[in-house]
Amino acid sequence: MSTNPNHTVLSGEEPVNPDHGFHYHCSTGDLMGPLGLLVQGLLAFLAFSSLIAKRYCEPRYERRPWRIWFFDTSKQAFGAFLIHFANVFLADISKGGDPCTWYVVSFLLDSTIGLVVIYIGLKITQAIVDRYKCESLKFGEYGSPPKCNAFIGQCGLYLLVMIVEKILMTLLISFHFWKDVRKFIMSPVKDPHVELVIVMFIIPLVVNAFIFWVVDNFLKRKIKGTKTIYVTEHDPSVTYHRRLEKAHSYNKIERSEESDLLASTDEEIDIRHRSSSTDHLLS
Repeated sequence: MSTNPNHTVLSGEEPVNPDHGFHYHCSTGDLMGPLGLLVQGLLAFLAFSSLIAKRYCEPRYERRPWRIWFFDTSKQAFGAFLIHFANVFLADISKGGDPCTWYVVSFLLDSTIGLVVIYIGLKITQAIVDRYKCESLKFGEYGSPPKCNAFIGQCGLYLLVMIVEKILMTLLISFHFWKDVRKFIMSPVKDPHVELVIVMFIIPLVVNAFIFWVVDNFLKRKIKGTKTIYVTEHDPSVTYHRRLEKAHSYNKIERSEESDLLASTDEEIDIRHRSSSTDHLLS
């Protein structure tokens, strides 16, 4: 039994560490218990909702069709689930200290140093892809029309980067000084349920919303020096001036999957005709 009458002990918890004299707020299995699963489900919903918000915050000429957006963001979803459940598993098998503190320290490492590792990993992989001309593995480019094979290949490449990042962060957190950090970081919290909500919901929600926005910019197709406007074929709201090499839009137009004309600007003028619905692409 706990020596603190105000302390709630979760199932299987060893209340006091005899060597250090501090309470273990969480015990093995609590991260995947009913409360843990509830807050994780809510976290996943709200965190990925931030990516939907990001899509609508993008300039309309850069806004991705829903299928492309799904391909881009689902890579992040698979990677986030991989890292999350790896952290939960490693926290549960850790020796000494409660799993909640192990999880939050590991999560914060993934979100700081790990983010730098991910950025470097993505740059290295894309340099290799460019060198060997593996077009289907260029992040954000899935062909026309978008192909699932390209998405699967890019997803596998991204997961490989995430696995390397997780291995490096696991090696880093194995250093002894992190034990002192784990004892200190959640020491003000004395209730195990509050600790679980903070560790599995509040901190990850704020951090993941930021991380998802940043990584989404890494994974989506880069648009260089081009503004793209999607309009219908006979829409008078857009005029194109060949000599000035620019297009003027007089109305803000939302892209739809049935758009007939794509007007954009670049150094070279090229006109290609689509075979379906007499659509035209001006680039």
